Amino acid sequence: MAVAPGARVDRFEIFFDLVFVFSFFIITRATAMEVTGQALLHGVLVLAVLWWTWVVHSVVATRIRLGEGFVPVLMVVGMAALFCFALALPQAFGDPRRNSAGPVVVAVSYLVIRAVHMILYIHVVRDTPHQRRQVFRFLPEIVFSTLLLLGAALIPAQIDDLGRAGLVRDGLWITVVVLQYGTGIIGGTWGWGVASAEHWTERYDLILIIALGESVISVGVGSNLLGQPPSWPAVVAAVLGIFFTAALWWAHYDVIGPAARIALHATLGRARVAMARDAYAYCYLPMIAGIILFALGAEGIVHAVADPSVPITEPAHGLQVPLLFIGTICYLVGNMLFQLRTLHTVSWSRVGAVLLLAAAIPVGENLPGLATLSLLTAICVGLVAVEVITMGDARQALRDAVFQERATHEAHEAEFRARWHEDGPEEQRG
Repeated sequence: MAVAPGARVDRFEIFFDLVFVFSFFIITRATAMEVTGQALLHGVLVLAVLWWTWVVHSVVATRIRLGEGFVPVLMVVGMAALFCFALALPQAFGDPRRNSAGPVVVAVSYLVIRAVHMILYIHVVRDTPHQRRQVFRFLPEIVFSTLLLLGAALIPAQIDDLGRAGLVRDGLWITVVVLQYGTGIIGGTWGWGVASAEHWTERYDLILIIALGESVISVGVGSNLLGQPPSWPAVVAAVLGIFFTAALWWAHYDVIGPAARIALHATLGRARVAMARDAYAYCYLPMIAGIILFALGAEGIVHAVADPSVPITEPAHGLQVPLLFIGTICYLVGNMLFQLRTLHTVSWSRVGAVLLLAAAIPVGENLPGLATLSLLTAICVGLVAVEVITMGDARQALRDAVFQERATHEAHEAEFRARWHEDGPEEQRG
């Protein structure tokens, strides 16, 4: 079944995203085991490859309803492959001399996921020879990226020097990421058709909420309240974690996200496809990466605050504070790029917030963990407060436009559905 111009996200797509919830969780958990520069690099590489599979998945979902006909059968196969991909991620960057089974599972699972998407897309364009030929132009990217991942699993095991083996493996993963995202740019706007702007924007907004939910999970894991009686520092830290996560949710979903949806609706043809690709497929990646980074920092800080053996006045150690602030900066910068691409504007309040967050990193490193969380929360909530005041007229105009849109849409739906009652008696008489 084709995707109608006004279609919304169907239930099966949300069901499919449950596996991505698990994938984000695994990436965060695997990185949190040992937070080092190398572990962060590996986490970013895995996230980039995983995100590209989701982007391709969303492109397929713009052409065919994933919950209709035989499609759910294939998509369940893809879900199983994605689940195996996520399960093997913690071993993807382990000691190559000990075990290559995990990296091989990653490569094979990746191939299955991409094959499912390719089969569906070929089926969609089966009656259009020109489009079918165009689809096969993307086949080399699938083949080479799979071979590179398989090489990253097998080649390092043949290298005696562990450091050199790690460099080879990381280089192959980096090449995969460059190949994937470079192909998206070089391929232009073909194959990225957006029949329903509503479906596309809602799809990406939902996955971003899933990522924000991962940050809430990390704060909850860090609080460790399930394993010990709650203390007031742990409760305060958990509440602060919810507050700054909600502030980051507000930063996107209050004005920028809804306005971008309207902008995509108002754009047609290749310009719409280019906007959808650049703003959503590409700019969302630094936002999601930022969420995972600040979730890692928040988890470590909250865990220390909740630990009765750690003095409440002791500053956070290691990379926790930089991750907390840099992750938030990454999220806001990605959101500003998204705003620039869709609305062609930049909010100077956000530029100021980014600069303030950067300046707060050395301050936060010398503060107790609870004070550091309070500082970050104050900056994020302050940004929201400033924008609520300064963007008051724009917010009201946006909400009026959305209300009018919804009311008009409902009127048209009611008029269309009235025909069912009008045709009913005639059908009964016939």
